[in-house]
Parts: sequence; structure tokens; C-alpha cells
Amino acid sequence: MIPLQFRALARVSFARRLSTSVRPRVLVTGSLGQLGSTMVNTLRAKFGQENVVASDIKKPTLEQRSTGPYVYADVLNYRALEQIVVDYGIDWVVHFSAILSAAGERNPSLGLNVNINGFQNVLELAKNHKLRLLSPSTMGAFGPTTPKDETPDLTIMRPNTIYGISKVHMELLGEYYCEKFGVDFRSLRYPGIISADSPPGGGTTDYAVDIFHAALKSNRYTCFLNADTRLPMAYIDDCITGTMQLLEAPAEALTQRTYNVHACAFSPAELAQEICDQHSNDFAIDYEPDFRQDIADTWPRTMADLAARNDWGWNPVFGTSDIVRTMLDKLEPVYKPSSVAQPTHRASELPSAAVVGH
Repeated sequence: MIPLQFRALARVSFARRLSTSVRPRVLVTGSLGQLGSTMVNTLRAKFGQENVVASDIKKPTLEQRSTGPYVYADVLNYRALEQIVVDYGIDWVVHFSAILSAAGERNPSLGLNVNINGFQNVLELAKNHKLRLLSPSTMGAFGPTTPKDETPDLTIMRPNTIYGISKVHMELLGEYYCEKFGVDFRSLRYPGIISADSPPGGGTTDYAVDIFHAALKSNRYTCFLNADTRLPMAYIDDCITGTMQLLEAPAEALTQRTYNVHACAFSPAELAQEICDQHSNDFAIDYEPDFRQDIADTWPRTMADLAARNDWGWNPVFGTSDIVRTMLDKLEPVYKPSSVAQPTHRASELPSAAVVGH
């Protein structure tokens, strides 16, 4: 194992080299999703608009097209992906294309096809063209027999969802290609991600976004999870910061190829109480658990992430109350236009998330 002081020196040395070297050209798959759009903006702010190629299978908005290159890219079509890599001189790939947990249970064949075959195509591209590949994993890679509290990086992993199974496959295959073929594969297990900038993408933690819209629209929310279902969560700024940190970290600083990342944890009841405290004492929540409850019951309550903190500087700044304050600030103008001038909850009071371009 590389001593901590040498890994820290490696990170500093790499940052200095990056600032004076040729900027990498980055392809982002699934760029119109919850994370992809923010990641593209962050990458373009740091490496230049023309050096970041956004891709998806949906039609982008005029604004999304105006900020830099956008191409249609079906991750199930290897040759089309390869043409993009060659034509644009791609060096790094950030692979966000995936079918999430709840959507995967509704359509297992689609989930398996996109999550396994799509990743296989991107992995082969990385091998054949010597690309750095970051493909996020998830807390859903853990299963019902995994320890629930302070879940370690290396532990029992027997998920019982299509999403989780496909992500375990991704982690193991990526690590195999790293060891066998020298592919610079990197991954981090996301908790539930909360953002006001784009709609949820079909995950089991979507309630933690939907609840804010409901609170501001009707002051009432019906939750599809039980009141006491505690899960790991993170605000999108912390998520993007961590993703950038791992993407840019020098290979010699990494002691493993897949990392847990944890920012905070809460249950629907705890989140609802925080909304009551910061928004309205009259906010009401009802509970009608559906099939997503069975998924959530197999996931950790908290995750241990010491390796990510030591190896590449993971250090989230948004706690539960910070997330609630920020979400209300961002969404209040949507539902109460007159509140734009004097917002009740001020995101500026939060510590900076240090994301380039934010």
C-alpha cells in the first residue's frame, strides 16, 4: 500500500502537471440525465467547451447545444461510439448511461442490455484506444446480506435487483480490465443524489427530490418508502466534486478502483421534519410504500468512505439541513415567483462546494 504522504504528494504533482499540459478531451455518455448535464458544465468550465463532447439518445435543448459539442450516441452501438472517440480525439470517458433501480425492475431486459452491454462497449473502447474510464457504481450494488451500518468498500455484495447486479458486474469487469489490460478504470458508489436542476431519473431515492416540489406546490407529500427507511444521500454539488476528484486523481494515488462515498443519511420522516422546520410547520407527509420499499430495504443505512477521503480527497460539505435549505432556495422561485427578490432560505450561507463552474 502506498503511504498517505506519497499519495498526497502525487495529487499535488498531478494538479501542477494538468495546469500546464494539454487538456484532456472528454466524452460524457448519458449527458442529459440528472448528473450528466451538471458534469458536462463542470468539465467544460475546467477543460474548455470544445474539449468536452456531450452525448445521449435524446434531443438536447437549444441551450444545451449552444454550450459545446453534442452528438447522438447509443452505447449499444460500439462502432458509432468508436467513431466519436476517433473523430474527436477522446482521452477520457465519463459513462453515465444507465437504467436506474426502479426503472430496471420495471424493464429488466432493458436494464441488463444498457447496463451490461453498454458498459462492455465503453470498456472495450477504453482498452482499444487507451482511454481513462470513469463509470459510477451505486450503493445498490450492496444487497440484503450486506452489513447495513458503515458498510465497508469490500464486503458481501449479493444484490437482488437488476440495477445492483449489473453494477457489481461493472465493478468486477472494470477491475479485471485494469489488471489484465491496463485500462485506467475508476468508479465510485453513489448514494442517493439530490438536485433541483433536473428531474429524477427513475431511482429508489427519487422521493428525496419529489418531496420538495410537493412541499412548495401543495404542502403535502405521499412517500413511496416507509417513514424510517434511512439511506445514504448526497447533494449534487458534492457528488460532482467527488467525481471530478476521482477522475483527475493520478493513478499512483489510488489504492483501489471502486470507492464508497458518503455525505449524510436520513429517512423520509427526518427529511420531512427538516422541511417543516425550514419551510412550513403545516407540511404533511403520508406513507404508501410500493415495490421500491423492497429495494431500499436491501441497501446500506450508512457507508464507510475512508479510502476515498485518504486517496483522492473526498470531503462533502452538504449535510441534511444544508440540502434542505439549498433545495428550497432553488425551487421556491419556481412555485412562488415573488419570492425571487428575497428568498427565505439563503444558499449563500452554505460552505462552498468547490466545483469548477459552480
